[in-house]
Amino acid sequence: MNIRFEHSAKEVKSMSTEELRSSFLISNLMQDDTLQLTYSHYDRVIVGGAKPVNKKVELTNHPELRAEYFLQRRELGIINVGGKGKVYADDAVYEMEKLDCLYVGKGTKAVSFESMDAGAPAVFYLLSAPAHAQYPVQFAGKHDAENAVMGSLQTSNERTIYRYIHENGLKSCQLVMGLTILNEGSVWNTMPAHTHTRRMEAYFYFDVKEDQRVFHLMGEPQETRHIVMANYEAVVSPPWSIHAGCGTSNYAFIWGMAGENYTYSDMDAVKISELR
Repeated sequence: MNIRFEHSAKEVKSMSTEELRSSFLISNLMQDDTLQLTYSHYDRVIVGGAKPVNKKVELTNHPELRAEYFLQRRELGIINVGGKGKVYADDAVYEMEKLDCLYVGKGTKAVSFESMDAGAPAVFYLLSAPAHAQYPVQFAGKHDAENAVMGSLQTSNERTIYRYIHENGLKSCQLVMGLTILNEGSVWNTMPAHTHTRRMEAYFYFDVKEDQRVFHLMGEPQETRHIVMANYEAVVSPPWSIHAGCGTSNYAFIWGMAGENYTYSDMDAVKISELR
């Protein structure tokens, strides 16, 4: 499990491209038959990926957690962005198609992942946060999620937002999680931008064509930076940072948050004219 420490806004102002990428970008997240995890000190979230092809992949414990098992003091959100798969949570089994979501609560001792077809493997994105309360395992398919169409083709940001884990959906201790799909002809996400100093956020980009890229924007509103991202890459967004992006083609991304405030709409908007 890779460990990432925090960086202040002052430090980020002077970072080179490579320093930005090594501090905030999470590459090689989806590797065949392995579990990849990155522990961030922003609200102590763990970003992970599991791509089972020929065998089950287990959510293993790590010494850094000082726990008896991975979810002893944590909760977990899972979204499948690949082929059909299964998630095993203790004695229960959940079949998951593309864009299905599963919440796994604190106290679940054994979690593993499996594909139903090695030729079209499941691709599971994971986001975990510390939890002080216990909630049951809950499933939501794409059509179960609260959704809203936002933006327009005129501003190149027509998109559909699906909310899975939030105060009116799957219940959690502090995780908030969902995804956004941009329509063909639209490339901008989360614009106008915003910040929320009460919680961090992580983005995971998927359905990005092999020869296309997403320019992920971060930094303070008046000190923006960018990170160029490819398919199946994630990025950590500090609470003081904006998080938006523009692609060379349409794409999709999973967003997830953890911190002090559980309310999805908690954000401090930034006017486009104020960005620098």
